[in-house]
Amino acid sequence: MEKVGFVSLGCPKNLVDSEVMMGTLAEAGYQITNNAEDADTVVVNTCGFIESAKQESIDAILEATTLKAEGKAKRVVVAGCLVERYRDDLIKELPEVDAFIGTSQVGDILKAADDRFDAKQLTITRIGNKSATYLYDEYTPRLRATQSHTAFIKIAEGCDRPCAFCSIPSMRGSFRSRRFGSIIEEARTLASQGVKEVVLIAQDSSRYGEDLGEVGLLAQLIRALGEIEQLEWVRVMYAYPTHISDAFLAAIAETPKAVKYLDMPLQHASRNVLKLMKRGGNRESLERLVTRVRERVPGITIRTTFITGFPGETDDDFAELMAFVRNCRFDNVGVFTYSDEEGTPAFDLPNKVDPKIAKKRRDLLMKEQSKISGQLNRSKVGNTYKVMFEGLSEESDLLFQGRFEGQTQEIDGYVLINDMPENFEPQIGEVYKVRITDAHAYDLVGEITL
Repeated sequence: MEKVGFVSLGCPKNLVDSEVMMGTLAEAGYQITNNAEDADTVVVNTCGFIESAKQESIDAILEATTLKAEGKAKRVVVAGCLVERYRDDLIKELPEVDAFIGTSQVGDILKAADDRFDAKQLTITRIGNKSATYLYDEYTPRLRATQSHTAFIKIAEGCDRPCAFCSIPSMRGSFRSRRFGSIIEEARTLASQGVKEVVLIAQDSSRYGEDLGEVGLLAQLIRALGEIEQLEWVRVMYAYPTHISDAFLAAIAETPKAVKYLDMPLQHASRNVLKLMKRGGNRESLERLVTRVRERVPGITIRTTFITGFPGETDDDFAELMAFVRNCRFDNVGVFTYSDEEGTPAFDLPNKVDPKIAKKRRDLLMKEQSKISGQLNRSKVGNTYKVMFEGLSEESDLLFQGRFEGQTQEIDGYVLINDMPENFEPQIGEVYKVRITDAHAYDLVGEITL
C-alpha cells in the first residue's frame, strides 16, 4: 500500500482542501501518514497569501524534495495557493517536483499521486480568468485533520472583493456558494461521527447565497444547523463588515446552538487608509456597526484583525486606529504588518511605510489590546461558563484546557482547567460548566463544577 504524507499550510480553508485530498486518496486505497519521512509520496499544500507564508511554503517544498533526493520519497506533489499564484516559476525552478495542482484541481490528486501517470501533463485551469468552478460537496471523501469533536465546513469558495492588499481572488477565483442542502447534509454526517462544533468558513462568509440569488441565506443556514440534535455549537468565521445584516445577527441571537461570537476583519479605522485599501467606511461607521452588533446580540464576543503599515498610513491614521481600538474594546484582536505583494493594487501605491515603523505600530497596538483583553478577562472571574473540554493543555501536562463559546480553537485563548470534582473523568468534546477563578491577557483559568 502506497503511503502519502501531507504538509498542510495556511488557513482553515486550505486545511479543508487537504482533508478532501486525503479522503480521496484514502478511499482509493492509499495509506495516509503523518510522518513525511515514511511516505512514498509527499504532498505539500501551500499558502501564498503573504511573504512569510510563501517562505514557509517554499521551505516545506524544499524539505520534501530533499527527502526525494535522499531516496526516502518517490514522489513530491505541490498543491494550493502558491501554485495558483506562481505556477510557471515553480515549474521552472523546481523540476524535481512531480506534480503541481492548483486550488481548482483538488480532484486531480489521484493522478498527481500516481507514479504511473505523468502528472506534469495535467490540464491547468487558471483561475485568473474567473473560470474556476470547483466546490466540494457532501459526497466528497474527506479525512479530517482536526480534533474529533470539531470540524470546518467550507460554505463558499473564492472572493470578489476588491481589497487592495489581497491576492485571494487571483488564487481562489470568483465567489461561489455551496448548495444549502449540501452543507446541511455534511453537517449531519459530521454530527453522526461525533462532531460537536461546526465552524463555517469561506473567504467571505457573510455573502453566502448572494450568487445563488438568495438574500439572508446565511441566517437560514445558522438556524437550520441549530436544529441538528447532536451538535452543540455552530460558529461562523470571516464575516465581512459591510454584510453584517440584522437577519444574520438575529439568527445568532435566537439560535441557542449558535455561539455568540463574531469574527469580523476590519483591517483599519482611518477613512484615508480604508479608502486606499478599497474597503470604504470610516471610524464613525465602524463604531456604529460595533454598537449595533452588541445591541442585537447581548454578550457577544467580537474578534477582528488589523493591518499596520499599509502604504499611505500616517501617524495620524495610526493614532485614529489606536483610539478606535480603545473605544471599541474588542475581545480578541490580531494585528499584522502590511506585506507588499506583487499583483495586488497596493503593490503599486506610493508612500510605502518603513517595515520597522509598521512593526513598531503593530507592537504598540498589540500592547494596547493586551491591556484591554486582560481587563475584559478579569471581569469574567467568578462567573461560570459552558466550556467545551479538549483534553490536556498545550502549556502543561498538569492542566487541562477547553474553550467557552467566545474562543475559537487555535486562534483565541483557552480556558485552562486546574481543578474538577474528585474521580470525575471529563470527555473530549463534551461541554461542562466551568467557574472562572483567574484570568490572564488571553487565557482564563477555572474549575469544572457539577
